[in-house]
Amino acid sequence: MRDIGARSYHHGDLRRTVLNEAVAAIAESGPSGWSLRELARRAGVSHAAPAHHFGDRTGLLTAVAAEGFDLLAEALNGAGDDLLDVGVAYVRFAATHRAHFEVMFRPGLYRADDPAVTAARARSRDVLHGRLRALPDRPADGDTAALAAWSIVHGFAELWLSGALPDDLGADPAAAARPVISLLFDR
Repeated sequence: MRDIGARSYHHGDLRRTVLNEAVAAIAESGPSGWSLRELARRAGVSHAAPAHHFGDRTGLLTAVAAEGFDLLAEALNGAGDDLLDVGVAYVRFAATHRAHFEVMFRPGLYRADDPAVTAARARSRDVLHGRLRALPDRPADGDTAALAAWSIVHGFAELWLSGALPDDLGADPAAAARPVISLLFDR
């Protein structure tokens, strides 16, 4: 008979394995369509393993949100200095990291005041604010401008993910978003 302790070592990084399974489960059935027990089964570990690493479902979703905001900050930073490219990167992130995106902007699902979430969210927000501050004719009210920019790209991303946009926009969310975002950002 195989003991549970040996099973947990099979994965090497059990925390990462459970987090990956959570992201996959969210992609398949949404942020509330799974249980920790199901994730453990999918990962091939004891039902107590996810709770050991995350405490509870909210703790696991907190980790998903923190990772999502970190990934978003990386994506936005990788887009370069052009505000239009940053906006397009935001939409691309939403489409390619849908499970993270679905959790990140539903703070009732996780511990929004968790230090890892707070720090990661600030990093992603700072990229957008930084690009706005770098504009030669930057808006006088940077906070309002940042909120407007975020609203445009987030709204487009949500419309894309929900399937509410016209079919003739094609299959590439970034290509579809670029002309829309450029109405606001392109200078």
